[in-house]
Parts: sequence; C-alpha cells; structure tokens
Amino acid sequence: MRKERPSGWKPGRRKAVLATLILAPLAAVSLVAACLFGALPLSASTAVRVLASGLGLFTDATTTLGAPIDPALLTVVLSMRFGRTLLAFLVGAALSVSGVVFQGILRNPLADPFTLGVSSGAAFGASLAIALGLGGVTLVPGFPSLGGIPFFALCGAFGALLAVIALGRMGGRLRRDTLILAGIVVASFLSALISLVKALNEESVAGIVFWIMGGFQGRGLADLSLFAPYFLVGLTVVIAFSRDLDLLLLGETQAGQLGMNAGRSRMFLLFGASAMTGAAVAVCGVIGFLGLAAPHLVRMYQGAEHRPLLLNAALLGGVLLIWSDVLARTILPGGAELPVGVVTALLGGPFFCLLLRRKAGYGL
Repeated sequence: MRKERPSGWKPGRRKAVLATLILAPLAAVSLVAACLFGALPLSASTAVRVLASGLGLFTDATTTLGAPIDPALLTVVLSMRFGRTLLAFLVGAALSVSGVVFQGILRNPLADPFTLGVSSGAAFGASLAIALGLGGVTLVPGFPSLGGIPFFALCGAFGALLAVIALGRMGGRLRRDTLILAGIVVASFLSALISLVKALNEESVAGIVFWIMGGFQGRGLADLSLFAPYFLVGLTVVIAFSRDLDLLLLGETQAGQLGMNAGRSRMFLLFGASAMTGAAVAVCGVIGFLGLAAPHLVRMYQGAEHRPLLLNAALLGGVLLIWSDVLARTILPGGAELPVGVVTALLGGPFFCLLLRRKAGYGL
C-alpha cells in the first residue's frame, strides 16, 4: 500500500522551511552589509572586524584581528550604523507581523496597520507629545520606554483601536466590513487632528512632519530600549494566539464550533498587533506599505498557515526595511537623506496597484 506523506511534509510546509532557510541568512548578511553604506565609506573586512570587536566576539581585537581599531570607527559602525540597521530590521518585522494579524482577522490580503487607523492613532499620539514638548521627557525615571513620545504613541494606537472596535461592533459582535469602515472613519478623523495640532503649534510642525514621513536618521542602539518592551509584549501575544488566526479564516461560526472563543482571540490579537505598530511609530514615524507587501509576498509563495507566515513575513519585512533605509540614506548626494517612509511609499505604491489588479481578476 502507498504510505501517506507526513503532514509536516506538505508542499506549503516545505516551501515555508525553504523560505526560512533563505531569509534567515539573508537577514544576517543584511545586518552586516548595511553597515558599509554611509558618508564614511568602509570595506567589508573593516566593518566585520569592528562589529566583531564591538559585540565582544573577540576579547582582544588588536592581537586577534591585526591592526588596532580606531575608537571613532566603533562609534560610527556599532552605535550609529549597526544600531540603526538593527532597529530598522525589528521595526520592519513588527510592521509585517502586524500586517499578517490584521489581514488574518479581517480576512483581507489588502489590510495593514493603516486599515484600522492604528498607525494614524500612534502618529497622532506622537504628534501631540512633540507639540507639548514631551519629546525628550521620561515620564518614569529609569524607564526610557516610558518616555513621552512612545507612551503617547502607544496610547494613540490603543485609543484608535478602541474607537474602531466601539464603532464596528454591531449586535454585540465585531463584523469585518464594519471594522474596515470604522477604521477609515477613525483614520480620517485622526489625520484631521494631526493637521489641527500642526496649525495650532507652528513651532512643532517640522518635528511632526518628520515623524509622519518616517525615518531612522539619528536613531541607534539607544532607541532600542524605547522600542523593545512594547515589541516583545505585542509579539508574545501574537505568537500565543497565532494558531487562532488559522481558525478565524474559517469564519467566526466555524471557529466557535471548533471550541475557539473568536471574540477573545480577536481582541488579544488586535491589541498585540497595535502594541507593535505603536512602538514602531514611536521610534521612527509612519512607514507605509510594508505591513501590506511583506505578508502578501510570503503568502503568495508558501500559503496562509500563520505560524510560518508570521516568521517569514517578519524576516522579509525586516530585510526590506533595512535596504529601504540604505537607499534612503545613499540616494541623495552630500550626505542628505530621504525619509524612509517616502522610499517605501514609492516602492509600495506600484505593488499595491498590481495587487489590486490581481484581486480584481485582471491577470498577474
């Protein structure tokens, strides 16, 4: 008799493993390679040597690796470039994982953190903190993650989510179509509030505009302490309920018949994704299209099983944002930088149009 193939060797699972085996080394290489680019040119060997020394991989860099390392190089490569690159990777991973969650909950591959107004809420919170002069203020001494901007951004993200849930609840249940409509309304209202804040406080306009456009200029290892706590909490919640995303694709009635509390799982997933989105906006501003593109590209290749989808979307989103940031800081002459949000929008716009054509059944 013909033996059945184990479920772990399904075609989708094999593709997911292959994607991980490609994306994980690519992410590791990208974290190092991105440190080569900037106003101060560096060779690959110099960057690797400085990173190895700065990260403590060699106890005596002078004797083990040859020539002494200039302390200025340690600052440039480790504190500035590597810190910025690592932050870009984690932010890209956070936005991509959030995109997977929103797409799974709404059962819509065109959904992303903007769909429910979460990004707009975080941007409004950060804008309000900047306008009030709380950008450099730590609300609780000794806890940099409770600084003015990250705290207000997170409150804005959760406030937007609560407003969307309140507006989207029909007959005691959350409906996908009303959630999307509520998200559009809330996002539009918050955008108007951001414009009002800029109009009432002209001194803060430059800082708010920079935040809205998104960028990693001046960001580094220190900003990881602002981002990491919220990212880790949100990621932990999403991973804990990741299997429920597969059941939600069947519909709420079918998921309930399988013993899942769909409303409870949906709420935890929404709050986990919102925590990551709020943290991302808090440290680098609004970066669009990444939460849409990375999950969809991975899903097209390996299928919609959510645990491997979350992993590979995070890896791809991190890699895409690393190289978008490299492009943003090298495309202009004289050391000038583009906001990375502009780069992702320019690259993501055509992708979104192609995705719409495919969704409408016109090819691709």
